[in-house]
Amino acid sequence: MRSFLLTVLLVPLVSCGKKDAAGGPMQGGTPEVSVVTIEPQRVALTTELSGRVAAFLTAEVRPQVGGIIRDRLFTEGADVKAGALLYQIDPASYQAAYEGAAAALAKAQANLEPLRLKAERYEELLASDAVSKQDSDDASAARKLAEAEIESAKAALESARINLDYTKVTAPISGRIGRSAVTIGALATASQAMPLSTIQQLDPVYVDVTQSSREMLRLRKALESGRLSTAGGEAQVKLLLDDGTEYPEPGILKFTEAFVDPSTGSVTLRTVFPNPHLLLLPGMFVRTVLEDGIKEQGILVPQRGVTRNPAGQAMVMLVGTDEKVEPRLIQADRTVGDNWLVNDGLQAGDRVIVEGLQRARPGTPVKAVPFGSLPATTPAATPAPAADKK
Repeated sequence: MRSFLLTVLLVPLVSCGKKDAAGGPMQGGTPEVSVVTIEPQRVALTTELSGRVAAFLTAEVRPQVGGIIRDRLFTEGADVKAGALLYQIDPASYQAAYEGAAAALAKAQANLEPLRLKAERYEELLASDAVSKQDSDDASAARKLAEAEIESAKAALESARINLDYTKVTAPISGRIGRSAVTIGALATASQAMPLSTIQQLDPVYVDVTQSSREMLRLRKALESGRLSTAGGEAQVKLLLDDGTEYPEPGILKFTEAFVDPSTGSVTLRTVFPNPHLLLLPGMFVRTVLEDGIKEQGILVPQRGVTRNPAGQAMVMLVGTDEKVEPRLIQADRTVGDNWLVNDGLQAGDRVIVEGLQRARPGTPVKAVPFGSLPATTPAATPAPAADKK
């Protein structure tokens, strides 16, 4: 019986010197933690915003005069040049009006000549008192009236010429023309609501995106305070298509709206992208990656090394100069890839624990090794912290 009791008492003493099943450090030894050493670096900050493609130029083709469509002179979906003839409206009535205006001008010019000669003779006769002053004034007024009638006839002729030219409906801009809304024989009316067709210039194209006014103010304050700097020149923009692929051509930020949409609290930003292969079409949903600025001495910490305390504040665990764990509150308001960008709380040379946090209790001594040097373990092999027994 005594030998059995001695065996039972010796078993726990022998097991205390063995490693745990997970291959971790021996119980009672210094646990190892993986750390990254903080080194400030130049960080380019970007923001991803969603938006839609819009044509660089859009022109709705509408008739300036009414009449029957006699011919359509373009191919739907083709590229057209500015000034190209698209539709021909029956010009018969407008041609007649032009010829009538030309005849009225000729008549007014014919009436002017005798009145001009009469006024000149009366001026000569008035000098010798051969005619009365009244007769001379009447002759001069008749000449001026005839001259005014000529100017009026010229204006009427020009108006008739313009209307006759408007029977030829031409392209106002160069671009790709869409489908025709009318066919030959249809009746067109001046300034009708429905366009005959639409032309869009698709190279380059606009991409309009929205950004919250709160984010815009935060970025502006960072630039004004010097925490961020601009890269100089026009801001470069990258584009991600709806399927997640990156558009090969970079764009530029042209301008930001000067007002905030009261319904959404956002500001519209307009970017321009080259579109030589017409891959971007109006109405297409895309995502843009805008350059916010450059942080020259940026501090990045892996996301796995940042936790939250019960108050919701971001914090990290550091290995101090005495090789003991110490907590540190930080300010991190945005991510860069799989890292947090830290604005305050860390400095060059700090060692942040990113692996082994379950063994890194504040005030306990640890052995710091570079990140990535610890052997990989499965979650099942990682021992959970033991509860204190009374």
